[in-house]
Amino acid sequence: MAATDPRHTLAAVARGRWGEDQAARHYRRAGFQIVARNWRCADGEIDLIARHGDLVVICETKARRTDRFGPAAGAVGARKQQRLRRLTARWLRETGTSGVTVRFDVAAVTGVDLEIIVGAF
Repeated sequence: MAATDPRHTLAAVARGRWGEDQAARHYRRAGFQIVARNWRCADGEIDLIARHGDLVVICETKARRTDRFGPAAGAVGARKQQRLRRLTARWLRETGTSGVTVRFDVAAVTGVDLEIIVGAF
């Protein structure tokens, strides 16, 4: 199936959404409150923002059907990390959130397996 095939796009979107659901469930079970999902601004999007006390977790979710083209977490390179840091600074400013520790996690989903990489960068 070609990358431009709408079925491929719909499947990828559904897989990504499912991965975000699994990550959100993981954080809720760990006692976190989900503050935002798919927070967007003109500069981009943060997949998941969770909070537990003074800890705010910014979670990037990457979901792949298989690891044939490498691990899902490998898709969060230096440029993506830099963008997430900028987006996080903007979210903190816009929401007036201060006095917190920010941690960047990656939720890597391969097939139906979820791996949370705590403090990924």
